[in-house]
Amino acid sequence: MPAKQIIIHVDMDAFYASVEVRDDPSLKGKPLIIGSLPSERGVVSTCSYEARKFGVHSAMNIKEAYRLCPQGIYMHPNFDKYIEVSRQIRAIWYDYAVKMETIALDEAYLDVTYSAGTFERAGEMAREIKARVLSETGLTCSVGVAYSKTAAKTASEEKKPDGYFEIPTAQDFVDLMIDRDVRALYTVGAKTAEKLHRIGIHTVRDISDRSDEIIERFGKHGRLITELAAGIDDRKVVEYKPEDAKSLSREITFQEDTGNFELLKDVLVLIAISVEDRMRRHGLHGSGITLKLTYGDMKSITRSRVVTSADNAGTIYSETVRLLEQVEKRPVRLIGAGVYNMSGDEGRQMTIDDYLEEAEEEKRRIIDIRLGELQQRYGLDFAAHVDDICHGTVLYRTVEYMRKHFPKS
Repeated sequence: MPAKQIIIHVDMDAFYASVEVRDDPSLKGKPLIIGSLPSERGVVSTCSYEARKFGVHSAMNIKEAYRLCPQGIYMHPNFDKYIEVSRQIRAIWYDYAVKMETIALDEAYLDVTYSAGTFERAGEMAREIKARVLSETGLTCSVGVAYSKTAAKTASEEKKPDGYFEIPTAQDFVDLMIDRDVRALYTVGAKTAEKLHRIGIHTVRDISDRSDEIIERFGKHGRLITELAAGIDDRKVVEYKPEDAKSLSREITFQEDTGNFELLKDVLVLIAISVEDRMRRHGLHGSGITLKLTYGDMKSITRSRVVTSADNAGTIYSETVRLLEQVEKRPVRLIGAGVYNMSGDEGRQMTIDDYLEEAEEEKRRIIDIRLGELQQRYGLDFAAHVDDICHGTVLYRTVEYMRKHFPKS
């Protein structure tokens, strides 16, 4: 009989940075920071372990990272390359999992309860995964094998980088965690930890000793914390399906605030095409459109409207421009557009536009006309290269070019 649940958690080691080091060995052993450049706005996406020794970490403001590590090597991420490598490693993982829940390009939970059958075989499979990932991609990963998702993730982090660790039972989890700080527990973030510290709860042992008080103070979240401290976690591995998404969007952050709303309309053309491309690849449709703006003072607003069908770039562009014309006109840091109320092809109802080829053609003409206008304005052949422009970092570089080269009246 297989165990009640056997889960493998796989986490690539400093994924983006490791891919860059693999492709350029001269970067090996150096503090490499992937994200924005020090002269730009933005944050650290990831960094090499050499950079982490200086205190640099993911999501850190890039200016702070440069202050801590001015000798570091800074570079933009190449998402197209990372996505391709992610496809490779996921194909390996799929060979072992009955179900796989991907968390990011470089991280996933694998349900091997029935494919492994025993904890011992699961351990063998985990080591095979590590060996295959290294052999087939030249990259290392850390792997944890455990009875639950929380324990598996904890195990994969235990021996990073290139690590392997097992937590077979709830008691093993408790024994490992009991004297660690509360932050070591899943769901206990900085703010929750601060609240716990204020009432004298510092370790996992403290949580166990004062579980009733924590439940009374924190309610549902408190119950979850106390259960995790006791090694209780019955969550299942849930495969992600694109059609399960309720919304889909794309955002652009400018390197400098812009109060040019004509430029914002130009950027919405490219964002609309990008959103349509992602929807079509997953066979999705929507019936609501959103516009998001973040102003220079970091105040964010979202505007939305329901439409008959939001499944093409022409509609997304036209409706977001209409929303844009209704907001306060002042310098903008970020602009985004998206579609919500989403469903797959099989759940979509036919609309009158589906029967009117002229209407569909008109929507396509809107984008074609705007791309022609963009070409005249910026001197770039948008129509010929739109597939490249609307993917990965090329979109960001194109928008920055547009911001710098918008014709002065």
